[in-house]
Amino acid sequence: MSGWDEGAVYYSDQAQFPESGADGGGGGISRHTILRKLKEFIRNFETDKNVFPYRESLVHNSKSLLVHLEDLLAFDAELPSLLRSSPADNLPLFETAAAEVLQGLRLKKLTDDGEMKEPETGEVQILLSSKEDPVSMRALGADYISKLVKISGITIAASRVKAKATYVSLVCKNCQSTKEVPCRPGLGGAVMPRSCDHAPQPGEEACPIDPWIIVPDKSRYVDQQTLKLQENPEDLWANDLLVCSNRGAVAVRQPYIRVVGMEEANEASSRGHASFTQEEEEEFRRFASRTDVYEAICAKISPSIFGEENVKKAVACLLFGGSRKNLPDGVKLRGDINVLLLGDPSTAKSQFLKFVEKTAPIAVYTSGKGSSAAGLTASVIRDGSSREFYLEGGAMVLADGGVVCIDEFDKMRPEDRVSIHEAMEQQTISIAKAGITTVLNSRTSVLAAANPPSGRYDDLKTTQENIDLQTTILSRFDLIFIVKDRRDMKRDKIIASHIIKVHASADQTATDHKVSKEDNWLKRYIQFCRSTCRPRLSESAATRLQNEYVRFRQDMRRQANETGEASAVPITVRQLEAIVRLSESLAKMKLSQIATEADVVEAVNLFKVSTIEAAQSGINQHVTSTPEIQQAEAQIKRRIGIGMRISERKLIDDLGRMGMNESIVRRALIAMNQRDEIEYKHERRIIVRKL
Repeated sequence: MSGWDEGAVYYSDQAQFPESGADGGGGGISRHTILRKLKEFIRNFETDKNVFPYRESLVHNSKSLLVHLEDLLAFDAELPSLLRSSPADNLPLFETAAAEVLQGLRLKKLTDDGEMKEPETGEVQILLSSKEDPVSMRALGADYISKLVKISGITIAASRVKAKATYVSLVCKNCQSTKEVPCRPGLGGAVMPRSCDHAPQPGEEACPIDPWIIVPDKSRYVDQQTLKLQENPEDLWANDLLVCSNRGAVAVRQPYIRVVGMEEANEASSRGHASFTQEEEEEFRRFASRTDVYEAICAKISPSIFGEENVKKAVACLLFGGSRKNLPDGVKLRGDINVLLLGDPSTAKSQFLKFVEKTAPIAVYTSGKGSSAAGLTASVIRDGSSREFYLEGGAMVLADGGVVCIDEFDKMRPEDRVSIHEAMEQQTISIAKAGITTVLNSRTSVLAAANPPSGRYDDLKTTQENIDLQTTILSRFDLIFIVKDRRDMKRDKIIASHIIKVHASADQTATDHKVSKEDNWLKRYIQFCRSTCRPRLSESAATRLQNEYVRFRQDMRRQANETGEASAVPITVRQLEAIVRLSESLAKMKLSQIATEADVVEAVNLFKVSTIEAAQSGINQHVTSTPEIQQAEAQIKRRIGIGMRISERKLIDDLGRMGMNESIVRRALIAMNQRDEIEYKHERRIIVRKL
């Protein structure tokens, strides 16, 4: 019978009253008094005139009853404290009270022989809910053992549903007498009696010690599931670990949390049906009716960052997203927008990622250097106790319905970047490991930040050299921005003044940096737009978009013919779909169900200043020879001979002292490198191969 009573996390126990203890943990209050008060609460609690929510809920759903502790406190101030101090004793009382009230609410039934029969009622499960603030997981110490507590977190893994026995049916192997034994809740099992209660008759053999045999078919069960909970990212402290394991220590029992009520935090989730008050909806619709709604939203994007208006517009589009579509043949088209920020250090790329992490309804932040393929997608892990394999979702699974922010995207290993190809386009993650074959949803946007291979963006290098990423991953980004640190005295003064003002106006005394859900207006508005608006392109907008896409393709084809090299950033059908998503996102900001031609124009402009400029940035692959470049080549050949090595910086400085322009010298070196006359080695040292 191994495995018939496995499992870990449970809802409330369906067992009978514990045999020990007479007051139910009520400090002198009898169990009968507690039971009577609980029955009165279920029967008589009234919200409005002649509205009895718990009584009506029992009639409509006889399996479970959701009880709000605030209602219980309003009815009797003593009952919630009893539940909090001794939930193991008083929850079974509550469930017994619910079952008895349900039995009294049901009418007697007429049997076939004409007699009235009492209706049969099963067990009622009590689920608890509370509006109180949750306790941090790290604060769960000895004071909370066997107490009622509310915690919050992210479910990162779940076991399969198993059967947990609530009553075990026993039969004596000697006298065949039967007995039913209740199981303790949680990880506890049944306490097996050592002897049989049967009194032997004269001449009858007495029952031996431990005569009982379990009868699984006659036992009673409930479903149970083990969940693995992780702290919310905003609750983590620096240098803290999520799990502290002490495998070598001898423990009295395994600590765990028994669930007696669970709810999804809709305010921080766009997966469920979020609830909005009438005042909120009216406020949102008034805001959406403004003529400057697009500019107002962009002004709320990273206000502490100076400039970068186009990047802020792209981030706004990413937060709102386009519309997901299900085609008649079953194909699903993504509506989420992916954005790549590539460029110089200290250009606020990471700050944009941090802002999105705090603003998006669902967001996960990770760094490319510390992320593996399994950490981003999903991994198969063997449970230490049951030895079973189970799935544990990675960042892109946890962020389903939200945004994944990946910093240091260029530091990821190529094989790890390949693992997210499917997740970025098909928005699924296929798993076939350890006998587990399944497909997980990863309907998420990706906001990534990266640096060029040399650390800074070099205008004297080709686009392929500056963007050292595969075409397959680049085509999955809807917008690609080249962010440069431009050296301009006037602009530098403005930026310096802005940063100093930000530091001077910051609240130095603030200790709690969390923004409450009620105060985070932008997050609520994003969630409202995503849940209520599904824009589609108008006919005129579709025609305009078709013409723009054809023109983009012609321009890229002409550029490829002129340079002899394909563009590092391809313009494919994926980019056409990207502009569709951008247009829908712009319409969604205004709560409009139709994406107009004006939305397409703005989306095309965003695409031009991002992806198109990225494709045309840097020096062309082919360097046209000019007299200045030929003169620079001649000077280079005079200074170094075949086989000699010299630092590029030293060579440029020497020729600069001779009055030659640095840009001309660099172009001459590029031309000589293309003709294989020189070769670059480590630390930009030049080796002359032929002259």
